[in-house]
Amino acid sequence: MPGPPVGAGHRLARAASPPGRPGRRRHGRCVSTSAAEHLPPAYPDRAPWGTAGRLRAWQAAALEDYLTRDPRDYLAVATPGAGKTTFALRIAAELLARKAIHQLTIVAPTEHLKRQWAEAADKVGITVDPMFTGRKARTSRDYTGVAVTYAGVAAHPMLHRARCENRRTLVILDEVHHAGDSLSWGEAAREAFEPAARRLALTGTPFRSDINPIPFVTYAPDDRGVPRSVADHSYGYAEALEDGVVRPVLFLAYSGEMRWRTRAGDEVAARLGEPLTKDITAQAWRTALDPHGDWIPSVLQAADTRLTEVRRHVPDAGGLVIATDQESARAYAALLKRVCGEPPTVVLSDEPKASKKIAAFSEGDDRWMVAVRMVSEGVDVPRLAVGVYATATQTPLFFAQAVGRFVRVRKRGETASIFLPTVPSLLSYAGEMETSRDHVLGKPPGADDDPLAAEEALIAAAQHEETGTDELGPFEALGSEASFDRVLYDGGEFGTQAQAGSAEEADYLGIPGLLEPDQVAALLRRRQAEQQAARAAATSEDGSAEEDQPRDPAVYEQISLLRRELNGLVGAWHHRTGKPHGVIHTELRKACGGPPAALATAAEIQERIDTIRTWALARG
Repeated sequence: MPGPPVGAGHRLARAASPPGRPGRRRHGRCVSTSAAEHLPPAYPDRAPWGTAGRLRAWQAAALEDYLTRDPRDYLAVATPGAGKTTFALRIAAELLARKAIHQLTIVAPTEHLKRQWAEAADKVGITVDPMFTGRKARTSRDYTGVAVTYAGVAAHPMLHRARCENRRTLVILDEVHHAGDSLSWGEAAREAFEPAARRLALTGTPFRSDINPIPFVTYAPDDRGVPRSVADHSYGYAEALEDGVVRPVLFLAYSGEMRWRTRAGDEVAARLGEPLTKDITAQAWRTALDPHGDWIPSVLQAADTRLTEVRRHVPDAGGLVIATDQESARAYAALLKRVCGEPPTVVLSDEPKASKKIAAFSEGDDRWMVAVRMVSEGVDVPRLAVGVYATATQTPLFFAQAVGRFVRVRKRGETASIFLPTVPSLLSYAGEMETSRDHVLGKPPGADDDPLAAEEALIAAAQHEETGTDELGPFEALGSEASFDRVLYDGGEFGTQAQAGSAEEADYLGIPGLLEPDQVAALLRRRQAEQQAARAAATSEDGSAEEDQPRDPAVYEQISLLRRELNGLVGAWHHRTGKPHGVIHTELRKACGGPPAALATAAEIQERIDTIRTWALARG
């Protein structure tokens, strides 16, 4: 049953006056669509340096494009932290003022985000009811719109369809890829919002890897004839980083020795990060995350040390541990309390006060929060600066969502630090931070296709599946040790393997909390060079006899040397061309093929070294 006309909020929007003239008052508040012009570029409170009081360049360009084209459907893809909420509300205010629409429906992935949207809308005089449900089916006339979840739409699609049919409606589909979470959600969204006057789709993360088409998203064949999503406006992480809109991210990877007992009673030992089968990697990963071992306590200690350093320059900087389940979250919270002497905020998704806990943490200055998936997508806690990826979830979508919680800029020079296990899939995602993706709909292999391509695609998909505890069967972690592996930054790798708690690890944990991106890269190179020189000197003093018996370096030493050489050449090419390091690595990968640098073989790295040298010679 459709709700009554939502007239009051709309009447205020229609009566909004130009800047300099008072707007109409209701309940003691003066509401004007011009308020949207003063919303900070990044909701909720703080705009990055130099941008307060005006739209960011990408927001202004997308707004102009939207208002010029006046489309019914529009897809904006912008990296987390870029300000999609502000952009969408500015469009809503413009359309309300022009009487192109009469009401809004905002669709968000979670209950928490419904309230977050309502708070943001209130700042620009657009009243949104986040408590609207299909059961009551009505809302106060004080509201200009409602905020619902994708699950709520799926439960009552005809209710929302009736609302769209009764009044001209702008539907804002936040993180629209969730409409592809299941066929039923997508079908419900299409049924509910097909008659809407306008539909604005937003996303900040790579689209899904499945083949479920997302409603109201345009697809066009690429050069191979495969349908690929087409965004009306895109603003990627690399562009945002160059503009100073998002923070650069330091990924600190930790490996180590793991021991566990399988369901057959066999004891297995493996080193996390070494070439392993899918199942062995999953079991080693789970062993590392076991709170009773030494790996996760060592990583939490390192992360807290890093947070202390960041707080020297950013006093309210906070940290977030993303856990796999509630039992692990509580155990990690207990470990953190012993590490820093302060109980962390624990957010569990089934708690009725979860949203209030997140809001209180965001507004306070406590050190740590531990969450189970709850704080992953769209949740704004701008002071988060240090993260621990302590979950076994390995889908690229979730990883991007999680990283997005840490990249929101508040002031110049802030850097995010994320601690993660040395797992090939995670290293690959970290190395591809600056690569934008579209949603690709798969197609069956044709007669002219590679006969092995379909099989390879299935294997690749299997490698990226999230392996649940139940699927692996009974499992007992016996022990774990952590060692610092490397730092991934701007497409490059830095550091040499060292024990957790060592001076070599401390060199990277102690990087200042406020630095320009180029300063971070320069400091990483300098500290790596200093460590290499110290190790070379120690080796020379310890074993002159070994010099008489030269040996070929081990494979890991060869790869480490080649990576350092490649990173040095990329740095030189960056200074010569002005291109970001990550972009150069991506161009090399396109030219030579193969996986990201973190997963490349010695031969593949050598080919890239030869290629970039060829570029330098050709340029003269």
